[in-house]
Amino acid sequence: MLHMKLPKLAPLILAVTFAQAQPALTVYNENFGVVRDSLTLQLESGMNAVSYSGVTAQLEPESVILRDPSGKVALSVVEQSYRGDPVDQQRLLQMFEGQSINFLQSFDGKEVIVAGKIIRAPSVMKLQNQYGHGQVKTLEPIVEVEGQLQMRLPGLPLFPELGDDSVLQPTLNWKLFADQQAEFEAQLSYLTRGLSWKADYNLVLPEKGDVVTLTGWVSIENNTGKSFDSAKIKLIAGDVNKLDESQPRQMMDYAMAEMRVAKAAPQVEAKKFDEFHMYALPLPTTLRDAETKQVEFVRAEGVQTQQRYVYDGATLPYNWRNYGAVNQDQRFGAQAKTDVAIYREFENTEANGLGVALPAGRTRFYRMDDDGQLEFTGENRIDHTPKDETIRVYLGNAFDLVGERKQSAFYRHPSRDLIRETVEIELRNRGEAAVTIQVMEHLYRWANWEIQSSSHAFEKTDSQTIDFPVVVAPGATETVIYTVEYTW
Repeated sequence: MLHMKLPKLAPLILAVTFAQAQPALTVYNENFGVVRDSLTLQLESGMNAVSYSGVTAQLEPESVILRDPSGKVALSVVEQSYRGDPVDQQRLLQMFEGQSINFLQSFDGKEVIVAGKIIRAPSVMKLQNQYGHGQVKTLEPIVEVEGQLQMRLPGLPLFPELGDDSVLQPTLNWKLFADQQAEFEAQLSYLTRGLSWKADYNLVLPEKGDVVTLTGWVSIENNTGKSFDSAKIKLIAGDVNKLDESQPRQMMDYAMAEMRVAKAAPQVEAKKFDEFHMYALPLPTTLRDAETKQVEFVRAEGVQTQQRYVYDGATLPYNWRNYGAVNQDQRFGAQAKTDVAIYREFENTEANGLGVALPAGRTRFYRMDDDGQLEFTGENRIDHTPKDETIRVYLGNAFDLVGERKQSAFYRHPSRDLIRETVEIELRNRGEAAVTIQVMEHLYRWANWEIQSSSHAFEKTDSQTIDFPVVVAPGATETVIYTVEYTW
């Protein structure tokens, strides 16, 4: 066992006051963030009692760091406590339960003070029903006024002066030991829940054509129980691991973002930080409690996109690739869908007007109508996308395109490990323009397969998927027929 010799503590304990400088926030998009404050501490030599009431209601006490960033003062945090239960009316009524206080009543513009004894303060009880499910029961207050009990407050409660042990805001209390009298700027940092950010994208298409204007926004949400005035705000993008005490270890997703705004506007500053990306908002921002604030972080015009149509007709379970045996059931994959999906695709490259790392977020598409109004045409979410990658967004199903898939032949060899299957896919275009439909076929029976015959050229996209690009003229029908042989 190690024994550490502590310095002899001075018997004097002083209450210390300080001035608070501009706060700074670093926000992650999974409901937590880092808060930093600069505090002017005036310490006497020996032990000092310090109370700080400027923290959030969701502070993680174990994460608190109080230090002298200059390293000139030998500051020791001997003890720390966090009071996260600031008083409110319900808490005050509970504190005075069993005692009499005054209540202010108003009648016809006149105010009257009456005395009442708090028999029971309002509270919430957590119970379990007969099935073991949690239930919440609210208990109303009971107040005795002139010998009678009533199940409500008789007026506005007027509480006596509070004792020194009560806090009006979440508070950190320290016992600090200083080896000498000192005045300096201390830095306070801590993790807190209740801060988050997300990205959203609006993409506007002209009346005709596929060139879009893309605008990206970040939305910062504050539910910490504290407002931050003129704060310096940074956003962290990347995969940052954080333990959740209520669940097993989990990965939290943070995006990579690179900010672009017009030269006339203040620029968002971006830099690499460790293995992540950090982005600072250009101006100090006031972020009030229970407020969501939006800031534009990327704008690009002239982004070339392509609309693609995909027919993935077979109805398969989501985990069909995990089957550990040959699927010899003739009915497997026989059920089919008729919808032809619409995808909007674009390259995230400098040549295409972008070339920035985009965080995951909701992507909304609009098309300009011939009357000059924007009409919503679909939305979906994109994943974290580095620059020079392709973004592909599913937007819905085409009204004028229909697919029909069926199994036209099935043969299982009686003595050999062999299955031969023929599939027909009919594509119908009821629209007024020719389209190219990507027919996606999953070879779901086994990993060893060979296409015996095919009516159209195809491309192998992975070990068990082939694609047929099929051009279908307006008002026409095209049929893809192929035979595949599985062996094992």
